[in-house]
Amino acid sequence: MIQFLQNFSPEDHLVIWLIGAFLMAFFISYSTFPTILYVTKQKHLFDEPDNRSMHSSKVPTLGGIGIFFSLVVVITIVGALLNTKILLLVLGAQTILFFLGLKDDLTVLSARKKFFGQLLAALLLIIFTDTRIIGFSKILDVDILPYWVSVIFTLFVYILIVNAYNLIDGIDGLAGTIGLLASGVFVLLFVKAEEYSLATVAVALMGALIAFLRLNFSSKNKIFMGDTGSMIVGFLLAFFTISFIYKAQTDVLAQYHKAAPALALAILFYPLMDTFRVFFIRIFILKVSPFKADKNHIHHRFIDHGFSHLSTTLIIVLLNLLIIFIAFNCLGWNLNTQIFALLGYGSVLYCLPFLAKKKLVSKPFSRELKV
Repeated sequence: MIQFLQNFSPEDHLVIWLIGAFLMAFFISYSTFPTILYVTKQKHLFDEPDNRSMHSSKVPTLGGIGIFFSLVVVITIVGALLNTKILLLVLGAQTILFFLGLKDDLTVLSARKKFFGQLLAALLLIIFTDTRIIGFSKILDVDILPYWVSVIFTLFVYILIVNAYNLIDGIDGLAGTIGLLASGVFVLLFVKAEEYSLATVAVALMGALIAFLRLNFSSKNKIFMGDTGSMIVGFLLAFFTISFIYKAQTDVLAQYHKAAPALALAILFYPLMDTFRVFFIRIFILKVSPFKADKNHIHHRFIDHGFSHLSTTLIIVLLNLLIIFIAFNCLGWNLNTQIFALLGYGSVLYCLPFLAKKKLVSKPFSRELKV
């Protein structure tokens, strides 16, 4: 057995390796959630509905525990055969965010403490792995950034993605499914780049999220991922994004050397667009703090227009998948053109469901007038 492990190489059995990591995360997460549900019900650890809630009953909010636990076990078991340094740092950063999120879910944690915790987790990876966005890839003619500017900008990207992901966790299945889609795309990108450690973590996250979504969509044993889950998943998506861009920028022979920023933006288009849209409305229209919670998110608009939680989630995820598909087919364009085009067709696509719904509603009314 020892000789087998010493000679075993994941890349020689990559499909089996990734399937094994996926199944391990899925079954660990799947078997953990019943215990979490039992404890939350016994201890009355529920999310109390308020005027912003999209649900009317009490729901447990500790789904992030199951996601975190499955990732810890997978990384611990397979880490010895992969890039141990990166995986240990990821595990350390995740642990910091886990305890911050757990405290916020159980009691209340100030936004300042969450912010500093996210900064600390991000700095661990930036400083000790030197994985950062080193430049803008000549976006608006800006190329390589000075080291400290690069570190500060990378920190900003971490905080942006973590909190943008947290903000979309407002209806059943949306955050989990967006996370599942993004993780799946990153698995493919990391396999192509021969970054098998990152591909393993991404595929493990997929397994954990599928097990979570089974209950998140359930009407009987529903569970939310809570801040624990949204910070963990959001942080991993930020780490995948920055790692993908860094690997592409530092390797001139990389397949996506000139297109990584546009692809990363396409993968996380919905949470980022929704965050900028909501902040714009709060600052310039409502003239309130950008951090004041409200119901101006795009998924809230879908619900207001009569879409169900399930149909809203499916439409948003399919639109994001279409945006990713279009982005992959625009790789030959100039990077500035790719990004400006992405902002254009991405925004238009998210307006189409509202226009279609309005047209369907107005048609019966117009026929009634003709009679």
